[in-house]
Amino acid sequence: MVHKRNKYKKDFIYRQGSKLLVRENESFDQFSMSQQQQSSGDAMGLDMENRDPNDINNHIKVAFEDILAEVPGAHAIDCVWRNSYRCFEGGKSCCYKFLTAICGICIALYWGCCFACLAFEHIWCVTPSLSAFRVECGAWRKYYSICMDCFCAPCCETMGLCFSNIKVQNK
Repeated sequence: MVHKRNKYKKDFIYRQGSKLLVRENESFDQFSMSQQQQSSGDAMGLDMENRDPNDINNHIKVAFEDILAEVPGAHAIDCVWRNSYRCFEGGKSCCYKFLTAICGICIALYWGCCFACLAFEHIWCVTPSLSAFRVECGAWRKYYSICMDCFCAPCCETMGLCFSNIKVQNK
């Protein structure tokens, strides 16, 4: 028996972070349109204006004022200073855009693969080996504790009893 659903009552499963959620009461057309919007750059949650929202590159100072500065006693001619600014900004902008156009996608792919390999290594190798090591260390801790209780504890208790009767008096 096949159940037909109204296309406006169709449930859609989607992922939000690590959760799977069900979208109800949304038409298929609305759902597919919202999926198409998400495939474009700014609808994917990318802030196209502030591209460093976590300030991870705030140490990189590439503004003209951060690189070139004249002290009060030594000023260039105003037109030289203005044109220096224009050349600096234009050259920086063209060079950066050229380098990112040539290398940006490949480098992003490289770093994406590097972090995927790093995540794979930690998820499938490092964390399980640490868990196994923790289990092994727990067993060795028990062996060590038993040996200390058998061999060292009686000697330490005896020495403690011997020295507990010593009384020191200061004159």
